[in-house]
Amino acid sequence: MGMQISTKGRYAMRLMLDIAKYSRGETVKIKDIADRQDISPKYLEQIISELNRAGLVKSTRGPQGGYSLAKSPEEYTVGSILRVMEGDLSVVQCVKDGEEFCDRYDTCTTVRLWRKVSDAISSVVDNVTLADLLRWEAEKNIIAIDGSEKE
Repeated sequence: MGMQISTKGRYAMRLMLDIAKYSRGETVKIKDIADRQDISPKYLEQIISELNRAGLVKSTRGPQGGYSLAKSPEEYTVGSILRVMEGDLSVVQCVKDGEEFCDRYDTCTTVRLWRKVSDAISSVVDNVTLADLLRWEAEKNIIAIDGSEKE
């Protein structure tokens, strides 16, 4: 099976984007994110606790409690969020950092190919930030499906 980002990884991206979009100095409640994203609050709780443990979000207790970003959207790369949820993003076992997975490693030509594929993925996810995604979303909302500008 090829490298696939899990549901958890995809939902974490949506969750972080939602917080980036709606927090603006306030905290965002899991229930509101769940409603907007149509994801079960229970599932989001699991995801947010991992993001919280990794220091990507801050949690605030109490009636005004909820979550906010620990840093500004520019400071989060997609890669930094996905790696918390997915671990390593290598396409094959043998090119995980510092891992010589099989005894053919030194003589295997295809390792070089897998390294290039993994590097290509990293170069995308490590160069797109939450701020970029917010911009993409804003652009999407300005331009209608047929390419004309929305009113």
